[in-house]
Amino acid sequence: MTKLVYFAWVRERIGVAEEDIILPENVTDIAGLLRFLTERGEGYEAALQEPEIIRVALDRVHAEHDAPLDGAREIALFPPMTGG
Repeated sequence: MTKLVYFAWVRERIGVAEEDIILPENVTDIAGLLRFLTERGEGYEAALQEPEIIRVALDRVHAEHDAPLDGAREIALFPPMTGG
């Protein structure tokens, strides 16, 4: 079981703050996870329509989209952040 956590407008578009799911065996990296999630419904598709801008953290460590999931227990998805 993997916990997915969503932040900011990703959370708003998907409609939940977090969920526990079992990932299919063929979902092995972040890019594959984002593709898988877009197939779960309209909210996911709306949130992830530009997957290249989505930031991801695996077990609270930022990761690139080609990073393997390697049994991550928590995966966080969030939009790009700006500072000021």
